[in-house]
Amino acid sequence: MADGRIETMLFFRFLALFILVSFSCEIEDNQIAQSCCGAPGIPGVPGTHGSVGTAGRDGRDGRDGASGTSGSKGERGEPGMAGARGFPGSQGLPGLQGDRGEQGECAVSPRSAFSAKLSESRSPPIPGQPVPFVKVLANEQGHYNPETGRFRCVVPGLYYFSLHGTVYRGALHVQLMKNGHAQASFFQPGDGTRPGGLCGGAALHLEPEDEVWVQLGEYPGLYASDGTDSIFTGFLIYSDWDPHPIFKPITPPDP
Repeated sequence: MADGRIETMLFFRFLALFILVSFSCEIEDNQIAQSCCGAPGIPGVPGTHGSVGTAGRDGRDGRDGASGTSGSKGERGEPGMAGARGFPGSQGLPGLQGDRGEQGECAVSPRSAFSAKLSESRSPPIPGQPVPFVKVLANEQGHYNPETGRFRCVVPGLYYFSLHGTVYRGALHVQLMKNGHAQASFFQPGDGTRPGGLCGGAALHLEPEDEVWVQLGEYPGLYASDGTDSIFTGFLIYSDWDPHPIFKPITPPDP
């Protein structure tokens, strides 16, 4: 296609030269015409592209463009690596006092104990009935009732009960009762001239709601005055409840 265009342009160029020669002024032999003007020629064939020139110098910086709009938020990147441990900071100010916490579980072992003595009276206690030791010396848990003379078990376990009695105006026969059944009996002879003494005790295993008391038998010579006392005492030796963890023995680990 390009070769055809070149041939066409060369044809028109030769044609123009021929016309120019035909209408030009005649020139004599060995003479040059003083003036000869021909008609303007037709445009020549476009030249080929030249080689690439050298790069020009950098232009001046243009003016700042208008601020663009904010782009959309990009996706969350991967967590970075943990930084190096910093230096310890300075100690802060003391905080406000917190609220009082709830009461925790008590680590004290179960307790149950009492001691009471017979009041001074001109008439002795009635045989066959619980003796009311009404003057309480110790009864922190309230398991002993001084009005009835009965101890009611709350903590199951092994208890020890004792009686220290003053014998006067005759012999004394007392029984340690549990739920209406005699568990131990004690006898002390006496005369009417001077007071004597009786001491007895027994260990009993009790369950909750069991009751223990002292009652007189055939000889009611139990006595109390300002100078002599008759005292009924009972206390827990150990309970049947599972011990608190703080009281459990430490089991060595398996080898």
